[in-house]
Amino acid sequence: MIYVDPIQVDMASGSFYDTEGADYYLSPAKLASDYSNVRFERELRLFRKFCPRGEVLDVGCGSGGFLFQLKKRWPADYRILGTDVSGGPLDYAESRGVTVLRENFLEQDFGARKFDAITFWAVIEHLHNPRQFIDKAWEVLNPHGCCFVLVPNMESLAVRLLGKNYRYILPQHVNYFTAATLNQLLTRRSGFQIIDSGSTHFNPLVIWQDWKSSGKLVSDQERAQLLTRTTRYKQNPVLKPINAVLRGMETGLCALNLADNLVMVLQKPS
Repeated sequence: MIYVDPIQVDMASGSFYDTEGADYYLSPAKLASDYSNVRFERELRLFRKFCPRGEVLDVGCGSGGFLFQLKKRWPADYRILGTDVSGGPLDYAESRGVTVLRENFLEQDFGARKFDAITFWAVIEHLHNPRQFIDKAWEVLNPHGCCFVLVPNMESLAVRLLGKNYRYILPQHVNYFTAATLNQLLTRRSGFQIIDSGSTHFNPLVIWQDWKSSGKLVSDQERAQLLTRTTRYKQNPVLKPINAVLRGMETGLCALNLADNLVMVLQKPS
């Protein structure tokens, strides 16, 4: 596990995401991507496999795109709730009908309420105390409930090819994982059982952009533009044959744990 030093201590308060990060997290491109039908297709497929119905809590829900798609596609199957510390994205989530809590997950009192699934989609890398979040998830999960975790993969093809030119070392990311270190974090002392693990997502545009802009920090504007391009390419029927080839490449990279993100599904025993 790789740590950033010094850690920006305001990550848990949400101030970063409402100030320096607002240009990205509240950009039209980011919000449009979050609510596009293709944005969470892999996460939704994985989620349905292990949690076909029940009470769902999305920790670090941001603008609410995942929960929105879950409720839109299977309205009778889920009761949804999101939690985050960033005010602007939560305002947007509520405007789209997503129920949210505006408080640090560790400080929330759910009383007797328990969940059948808790998701941490691209969240753990933002936390200086991820172990406490996993322990809290254990406390509020029902027996047989599942915890879904997705983080950037520091052994991905992109990282291996680009080396020091890999530019997605962001100020809001305070730790980075390999498959081994993520496994250790999620299972040591927690009692969770890993029921699925691997890697997911492959975006060749990241490799192209980082190679072309070697040495430059990736800007919020560039990240937003990448989302716009990626969504447009995925939805363009003319590019369907190319997208099919890329999906085949992604399948191979996933099998080798070389895709862009690591994903693990944990289950709380009875």
